[in-house]
Amino acid sequence: MDEVLFSIRRLSKKFPAGHAALTGIDLEIEAGKCLIITGANGSGKTVLMKIITGLMEASSGEVLFKGSPIERAINSLRKSVGLVFQDADAQIIGETVNEDVALGPKNLKLPPQVVKERVEAAIKASGLDGKSDFLARSLSGGEKRRLAVAGILAMGCQTIIMDEPFANLDWHGVRSVLQIILDLKQDSKTVIILTHELEKVLAFADRLVVLCGGCVVCDGTPEDVLDNLKPEYGARDPRCSYRSAKDCSWL
Repeated sequence: MDEVLFSIRRLSKKFPAGHAALTGIDLEIEAGKCLIITGANGSGKTVLMKIITGLMEASSGEVLFKGSPIERAINSLRKSVGLVFQDADAQIIGETVNEDVALGPKNLKLPPQVVKERVEAAIKASGLDGKSDFLARSLSGGEKRRLAVAGILAMGCQTIIMDEPFANLDWHGVRSVLQIILDLKQDSKTVIILTHELEKVLAFADRLVVLCGGCVVCDGTPEDVLDNLKPEYGARDPRCSYRSAKDCSWL
């Protein structure tokens, strides 16, 4: 039986103005799987991920990380789970690629030699070989998202969450990000992707969840979910341009 990484129970989030971003979410996320969460803009995808990573508090309900409330497991969670924001520039702190990737393991107070080894391995795994001394902000959009993943890997995180990873990327940038997603999946990492651009990545998904109006309206294998989509869900079935869900990839 697969390990349950996150258990989300009756989760709701209401903002002060009265807007309900999430309502009664029940969801379990298993380790080692590629999960895609889709839905129209404003469906609650980003809010959900901010809550389960401890960046935002829920109004009600609970989130368990490996069986413990995230309030008690927050230190373990932050060492195990990394979030790649839609705006990759916002995550760049170091001047060079090498410096930026090294920040995480240095903050963990790891020995210098361990930091060096982790940084080199993460840069290689993220396909940024030969760019260690490049200015981080001079990278392309796809490379900046790879850089964010490299920083997460250098910290030893086994779970990577990507929020709209294809936003504002050209064809080459999309393929660059898709390759790192495929590599992470093949390395048995847990990958959670928030996107409405299913045609670019659905082929990699083990599971597809659809949010609509802050609620889970579909949850299952990609083919089963697509077979049960309704127009009001605000999610497009990409199979109109492909033969099946397994063909939905730009890689």
